[in-house]
Amino acid sequence: MVDLARKNLLHDKARLVLTLAGVSFSVCLVLVQVGLFMGMLDNASLIIDRTDADIWITSRNTPNVDFGQAFSDRYVDRVRSTPGVARADNLVVFYFDMALPTGKEERTIGYAMSDLAAWGLPWSLVEGSAKDLRSGPFIVLDRSARRRFGPFQVGDYREMSGKRVRIVGMTTGAMSFTTMPVMFLDHNLAQSLAPEVLEDKTMYIVAKLSPGADHAAVCQELRKRLPYNDVWSRDDWRTQTRMYWIVVVGLGLNMLLTVSLGCLVGVAVVAQTLYTSTIKQLPEFGTLKAIGASNFDIYRLLGRQSLLVALVGFVLGVGPALLLRVALQSMELKVLMPGWLLITVFFSTLALCLAAASVSFRKVASIDPAIVFRG
Repeated sequence: MVDLARKNLLHDKARLVLTLAGVSFSVCLVLVQVGLFMGMLDNASLIIDRTDADIWITSRNTPNVDFGQAFSDRYVDRVRSTPGVARADNLVVFYFDMALPTGKEERTIGYAMSDLAAWGLPWSLVEGSAKDLRSGPFIVLDRSARRRFGPFQVGDYREMSGKRVRIVGMTTGAMSFTTMPVMFLDHNLAQSLAPEVLEDKTMYIVAKLSPGADHAAVCQELRKRLPYNDVWSRDDWRTQTRMYWIVVVGLGLNMLLTVSLGCLVGVAVVAQTLYTSTIKQLPEFGTLKAIGASNFDIYRLLGRQSLLVALVGFVLGVGPALLLRVALQSMELKVLMPGWLLITVFFSTLALCLAAASVSFRKVASIDPAIVFRG
């Protein structure tokens, strides 16, 4: 039966090529779009995931980590004195303008703390040391900033808010959802670069719990001590940040529409191909029924044809998707394709192709074996 299914597909090679192209296009589209979606969400919460903190304290109703509102940096003392808190520090997430040698200005997102290294920041340092940031007007830039800022090296100077700052380190893989270049700097330097907003202010307070501390009890106590702030666990704050982009901005709806389009294209092409093939082969199917084949036998034949198309189309779609991932990552666009995504798309492709084959089942069921004997 498998051999017959293959022969049926190869009987019309042009239509087979069209079918495989449709399925592979759908697979490639879904993998790349979902991979981009996952990469963007990963970037959206990257600072939360990388900061070694159990609790995040924000201003009231802050939508996500990129859009914080300033509040007094002295609140950190209340957090530090809370039972169960091992340490706490202020964290500034702010957008700074940097003057480039070309005379242009480009915006960068800066992460500032008084001791970045103590909280695992910055991550993936390829040059320099986080400790150097405490020694003066120094910054660490991510390598991806070269796409907007042009070439730069450790030791170069740049101007920000009329102040000269020196690049003392470089990271790789530090990206934000906004795609703006990422910069790390000392908390005091950040306040001096934007005193109108940040003087005696912070955007967040992060806290690390003592071993054995009751997370829920500590959060409850912090809410009492900081009644005009929100207190989040790291997992909840990550979810809040991602859901802002998915629901409020509409990224989730856009992704759903794209994936639905990819599935629709694949199903439509396979259904049309198998249905047309079934119409052309009605006499052959009539012969099979005349010699004793049941409708179920023919259903299995059509099902095997659809599974062969799904398998080959998936393989042909994965290759271009992996190549596109490499190309997009060279442009600093993160595309994630974990194993579970490939497995999910594979079985979804099989299921959708089988569903497409079912379009022909009704036509097969109505075949009269007597068609063989009609002239």
